[in-house]
Amino acid sequence: MNKQQLDALEASNGPERLGLYKKFLKEATQQQYEQFKQGIKAAELAKLRADNIDGVLQHAWRQYVSQSKQADVPALIAVGGYGRSELHPGSDIDIMILLPGNDDSPWHKELSAFLTLLWDIGLEVGHSVRSIADCIEQAKADITIATNLMEARLLFGSPELFDNMCVVVDQQHIWPSRDFFAAKWQEQIERHNKFDDTAYNLEPNIKEGPGGLRDIQMIGWVAKRHFGANTLHDLIKHDFLTEDEYVLLMQNQEFLWRIRFALHFLTHRREDRLLFDYQREIAEQLGYKDDDQQLGVEKFMKQYYRSVAELSRLNEMLLQLFQEAILYADEPGQPVAINKRFQSRKGFIEVVNENIFKRYPFALLEIFLLLEQHPELKGVRAETIRLIRAHHYLIDDGFRKDLRCRSLFMEIIRQPQGITHELRRMHKYGILGAYLPMFAKVVGQMQYDLFHVYTVDEHTLFVVRNLRRMTVEEFSHELPHCSEIIRRIPKPELLYLAGLFHDIAKGRGGDHSELGAEDAIQFCRQHGLSEYDTNTVAWLVNQHLLMSRVSQRQDISDPDVINHFADTVGNRDHLDYLYLLTVADMRATSPDVWNSWKGSLLRELYDNTRKALRKRIASIDDDARVEEIRSQAIETIANKVTKEDVLALWEELSQEYFLRYSINEIVNHALTIIAYGEKPLPIITIHDALEYGGSEIFIYTDTRKGLFAAITSVLDQLGLSIVDARIIRSKKQHSFDSYIVLEQDGTRIEAGMRMAEIEKALTTALSRDEPRSINITRRAPRQHKHFDVSTEVNFHTDARTQETIMEVISADRPGLLAQIGEILQNNNIRLHNARITTFGARAEDMFYISDGSGNMLNEAQQEKLSRAVIEQLDL
Repeated sequence: MNKQQLDALEASNGPERLGLYKKFLKEATQQQYEQFKQGIKAAELAKLRADNIDGVLQHAWRQYVSQSKQADVPALIAVGGYGRSELHPGSDIDIMILLPGNDDSPWHKELSAFLTLLWDIGLEVGHSVRSIADCIEQAKADITIATNLMEARLLFGSPELFDNMCVVVDQQHIWPSRDFFAAKWQEQIERHNKFDDTAYNLEPNIKEGPGGLRDIQMIGWVAKRHFGANTLHDLIKHDFLTEDEYVLLMQNQEFLWRIRFALHFLTHRREDRLLFDYQREIAEQLGYKDDDQQLGVEKFMKQYYRSVAELSRLNEMLLQLFQEAILYADEPGQPVAINKRFQSRKGFIEVVNENIFKRYPFALLEIFLLLEQHPELKGVRAETIRLIRAHHYLIDDGFRKDLRCRSLFMEIIRQPQGITHELRRMHKYGILGAYLPMFAKVVGQMQYDLFHVYTVDEHTLFVVRNLRRMTVEEFSHELPHCSEIIRRIPKPELLYLAGLFHDIAKGRGGDHSELGAEDAIQFCRQHGLSEYDTNTVAWLVNQHLLMSRVSQRQDISDPDVINHFADTVGNRDHLDYLYLLTVADMRATSPDVWNSWKGSLLRELYDNTRKALRKRIASIDDDARVEEIRSQAIETIANKVTKEDVLALWEELSQEYFLRYSINEIVNHALTIIAYGEKPLPIITIHDALEYGGSEIFIYTDTRKGLFAAITSVLDQLGLSIVDARIIRSKKQHSFDSYIVLEQDGTRIEAGMRMAEIEKALTTALSRDEPRSINITRRAPRQHKHFDVSTEVNFHTDARTQETIMEVISADRPGLLAQIGEILQNNNIRLHNARITTFGARAEDMFYISDGSGNMLNEAQQEKLSRAVIEQLDL
């Protein structure tokens, strides 16, 4: 506060003083915002804000507390980030009121008035009132409190009282540096686990996530506790940081601080999540512009991911140094030779001397192979990590052409254990990107959608992890079928290479599958793979999306579809490889992408294709197929109901019904409908459909206008995801409808109250004389509004059924299927089947349709329907 402001406050009282405080804070914040836009460093602004708050608190303290007639008055102390004089616009202001005795009652009135003022003028204050005894007791019990007190700064009061508190809470009394480091390290591990140990989420937390600001603070806390360091720069004189590393650390901290300042200014509160709601605007504020190749927001996020990756590397190296200096300082330090270039010391691998990488550049790869071969090693010594980082420049074209280097890389991929861990370590140390320049291009590259929740490099490593996980007995219960298959494939390394290359060409323009296949061919030939193995890897990369597309978008019960897919696959080995890669890829895309329904589709496609490869499935005459199905169903249903009743029911059904449903489903439908008798419709049953990985809702009711729209509206409103729909209209105007559904978390419907709730809602809706769509009140997820997906309609022909297939690509939203159902109804279009697929905010749904007479749609009808869908969905 300047003298003029102080004088005005001194001359004021009551409400006027309150207004002056508020005015000062508002003007100070506005001034900081203008300075921020002018490019003033966030570090300077954080210090300036802390100074401004110091002035307010000190003045208020003098007014309410320090004028007390008591001989000894409490001290006002800043703690936490405020204690470091680092305050962002929305940060909490953490203070501690340190009592000279053990009782606050003599100052209760004054302290209460002081704190009330702070809240009244709009400060977000976190406060505690403690005696020195309280500080000792609470710091011993809670390391977070101990950490806050380490960063204490006296604002007003007795320096002697403050110094006494600092003395009793230092490492000699509570939390010695060894215990402190161990506890804070475990705290970081648990914090990282909350974010799946990756900083590469689409909406990262810039403070708490891996590589975030908390990781920098972690380094500072340990340095202060162990070395008594006041700043991170002090670590240089202790040989824990080089000057270059310190500069890099500060540059990345400043970048994250600027983002945090922008977030706080934008939201007018403390906000550390870089949500989609803010990413575009912050990118613009920080100067990132769109161009022909990339959106500005993608450039911004790529820089963010690369910054936190660098901070993660520095954090790991420094914590490794601390680990050696603090946890293992007393352990025997005699080296144990591993080979001529490497040795183990205290369980960590290190170079024999600092010139190893200059003399033997291939050792930059060899160290990761040794870590795989020696699982007893705890990791890499920090000085060796530093040397690895310092010798990246040695990995050039000559290095990549060196037969020793190529052999080492392939040996790393072929090891029976440790592949995922060491590929991640290679990535973290920058070696993987240096050795594979095409991989370096996708480091930190995000795709601005909700389907791919990780950056390309992180997703790629997740794919390899998922493949390796299938080989580990401990995890065989997760995907037992995949675990069984991967044990018999001849060369697992081909699968891992395909996983490494499958998305490596993203962001270049063009078809990333084709471009990635070209990269894979070049790599495999350079690394001595046979032409057959090279072609296998390239084929997998080129076709890595095929199996998911066929399983989710085509009728995989159709022999023609299976035979065509089998022709593309060619042989059993290709099928096994592709199946495993597809499962690993889908599971690594997003925690929400994989579910039992998609797993069941892939398994069905895999099994049908295996049969086709053994002996081609004949596209037999539909009449013969139906007759065979009916005969097997009659045999199954014998002794449960009369044959006459079954045949009477089937009399009203066309061939389409028997071709679309399995024998078990046909039998269950017949038993349910016949047992129901003459009671009023609808009949609704809900049961687990284990073969589909979901729940099946079967509805038998009168056919009438708006039926599909009404049903899908109810299911949507109940929060159920529809993944498959089969709609059969009988000759007697009955509708046999089956919906395979999942709960929002991808699980089946639980028996009991949930099933009863769904059945009641459907019965109510369908018992009306004229079923009508429900007004959908469920909102689309917050993130969806940031993605503009224009509706696209394409038409194809199903040669076997002579039905028209309408593909609708549109923005996913509540009530989408009901909208499409109404459009079909309004255009006199019959719906026979639907396959529902959602990719984040994007829906790609397939509808098998015909006109009102059961014929394929002609061009004019397709054009009319396409126009109606686009106009309605893009309103």
